[in-house]
Amino acid sequence: MRLTFIGSGNVATHMAAAFKNAGHRIVQVYSPNLHNASLLAYHVGAAATDNIADISADTGLFIISVKDDAIEQIAQTLASHQKLMVHTSGATSLDVLLKYTDKAGVLYPLQTFSKTREVDFLNVPLCIEAASDSIYADLQQFAATVSNRVYSINSAGRKILHLAAVFACNFPNYLYGVAQQLLAHHQLDFNLLRPLILETAEKVQQQAPASVQTGPAVRNDQSTMAAHLQLLHDEPQMQAIYTLLSQAIIKNNIDGRGDK
Repeated sequence: MRLTFIGSGNVATHMAAAFKNAGHRIVQVYSPNLHNASLLAYHVGAAATDNIADISADTGLFIISVKDDAIEQIAQTLASHQKLMVHTSGATSLDVLLKYTDKAGVLYPLQTFSKTREVDFLNVPLCIEAASDSIYADLQQFAATVSNRVYSINSAGRKILHLAAVFACNFPNYLYGVAQQLLAHHQLDFNLLRPLILETAEKVQQQAPASVQTGPAVRNDQSTMAAHLQLLHDEPQMQAIYTLLSQAIIKNNIDGRGDK
């Protein structure tokens, strides 16, 4: 299929590479930053543009991979081409596209992407939604060329999935940063924690997270938690985070036992 990517960020970079490697033709890459558009276009053998008026209609699919608040304006601009368009957002409804065209869908990759780190796209869940059964069938076949994990998820379900991903990915990564900051303040190396982080992530590949919860909160070890809070006496924000998460773990453990 002939594809045009609207956007040149992390998601667009990985998706464009995956579809190119699967044999699809990337026609154009658009970004308001021509340098960024040119970098991605070079790697996938496409033309680059920073002028949305120069986007060609000679394509089979527009893949809109931009910030959520820019999706609607892009869709409105491209609707006159009368070509199938999809967005890649987890938090944006399909209705944003349906305002301007009935040739619409969603192709949401549930993964965290960085331009400098390779991802095995075959294992990336691709969540699809479409304006019609025929478009859905086409998107399902299209998605299967790059991923072995294609799922039908509607807009409401996708929003919940995106929220869950924030809890599972973005928040833990922030907490890694908090841990790194704490260690650095005491001249300790973050590398000491990497095996622990990896083992924790490995456990939840096989078991429910609640069943492998460890630490002082799950034991309701008040003396250890009080000692930890004392160590953070100069860091009120860290104290607040520690207290909030510890209380949540304690409550979750009590509720899980049915001992309310």
